[in-house]
Amino acid sequence: MAETTNFAALIPELSDWNEGRGIAPDDWISCVGNYELAVGYSLIFWPNFTEFETYILRADFEESSLRGFEKMTKGNRAAVEAVMNHVHIADIHPNVICSSDEQLRYLGRTLKSIYNLKLHAEFPGRRFNVTFNDEPGLEAIDYELTFFQK
Repeated sequence: MAETTNFAALIPELSDWNEGRGIAPDDWISCVGNYELAVGYSLIFWPNFTEFETYILRADFEESSLRGFEKMTKGNRAAVEAVMNHVHIADIHPNVICSSDEQLRYLGRTLKSIYNLKLHAEFPGRRFNVTFNDEPGLEAIDYELTFFQK
């Protein structure tokens, strides 16, 4: 059975709307969001990946960093990809204090599913390990998503 998400707990502001009666998350987005944010978030929720040599990487990688990690890991492709492709969920909004680890965990689980689907769709002949440390009580910066080829 699928888990039901308590959006009222994840988005406390929902209950402030309609004189305390609350609002649905999609209605809330239509009231407070904008197209610029939607376009920006698309880069997080549908990231661009690229094939470079034997690597599959987030498209915004820097070759100099890749070469440095190759040296540090003695050419271990999985280790290089894991560090090059990692995303700290808290870095999505680094200047905003997150009110709960449940928000970070929800986003991390969602992004893990998206990355799995997108990687398999774009690189059907490759096998990937997409990981997210979905544990309660971590420091915000420790909620991290990454992927590497198996």
